[in-house]
Amino acid sequence: MSGMTDSRLGTIAMTARGKERLGAELRRLTDIERPQVLKALAEAQARGELMENVEYAAARERQAAIEARIAELEIKLASAQIIDPRQLGGEGRCVFGATVAVVEPASGSEATYQLVGDDEADIKEGRISVSSPLGRALIGKQAGEEVDVQAPGGVKRYEILEVRYE
Repeated sequence: MSGMTDSRLGTIAMTARGKERLGAELRRLTDIERPQVLKALAEAQARGELMENVEYAAARERQAAIEARIAELEIKLASAQIIDPRQLGGEGRCVFGATVAVVEPASGSEATYQLVGDDEADIKEGRISVSSPLGRALIGKQAGEEVDVQAPGGVKRYEILEVRYE
């Protein structure tokens, strides 16, 4: 499980927004999805012949997946350490939680990313993991510096335009 950490082994760094998103998912699973699957199991049981009941088997599989995700989220939330980039003393450098604007000089393509933990990463929403190739390259750098990143199509160079702590 990517980003999974046992609370005895350490903490999981995340932004306040990331912790809220995981908490919302946990509430949805425990308050909505778990009761729905339990109801589906009860209905399938009431129909009898559980060994041949496809609906019952599907509901059991869904229940197992929900319970596993609930357990995973509970561990992650218990192990979460909220990181506020404004309090890290980054002094203009790329740090966990920072928002970084970059340009690819070769194409002129610009993008803005927030550097987050594995559990929060979502490229469509502009959040990249600090453990991704680009995330690792950016950490510790500041505006005006260039970084080279090994991409599937070869090495890409990015120039850091701006680093913000939001």
